[in-house]
Amino acid sequence: MTDTPVRLLLADDHPVVRAGLRAVLETEPGIAVMAEAATAEDAVTRAAEGDIDVVLMDLQFGKGMGGAEATARITARPGAPRVLIVTTYDSDADTLPAIEAGATGYLLKDAPPEDLAAAVRTAAAGRTTLAPAVADRLMNRLRTPATSLTRRETEVLALVADGLSNQAIGSRLHLTEGTVKSHLARIYAKLDVDSRTAAVATATELGLIRRW
Repeated sequence: MTDTPVRLLLADDHPVVRAGLRAVLETEPGIAVMAEAATAEDAVTRAAEGDIDVVLMDLQFGKGMGGAEATARITARPGAPRVLIVTTYDSDADTLPAIEAGATGYLLKDAPPEDLAAAVRTAAAGRTTLAPAVADRLMNRLRTPATSLTRRETEVLALVADGLSNQAIGSRLHLTEGTVKSHLARIYAKLDVDSRTAAVATATELGLIRRW
């Protein structure tokens, strides 16, 4: 059993990134790269074929399905492979949906090769690996739940940062304009601010949302 390699699927829309991951991981004993996927949809399909143990999943795939949704679809199936997020994004707006979707681990693309290989083995064993920045932020959420934004509040504020009006945010998230205003009021209270601009600036500084 110990001679059986951990079988990987590399899911990223950048060929250079996939090539880099393959180059690093193929030199590791006990790890075999079985396939690559350039879209989240392809990753979901390929992961279901039964010969993958761990999917290395990016979060952003341009148009179409994102990495968090793909993770949810993959992990919803019986006997599904583990999903290890490998991305450049570490804001709450990125990490929370991925972890809630069932990701076993979350690493950043600047992680040392030895950390990446260790995370793959850890994920294959069903244990969790989190990038230090992500782990710190999750711990802070647990310590200070009253000041942590909910996933919906994070979504609302991210759209505020994109310049959307309350009405447009409501349409995007299928909420009434009044509900959006209620979310914003709670966001202002939690962040101790009194304007949209200040909320976005504070949340960005705290790593709660990502600015493009």
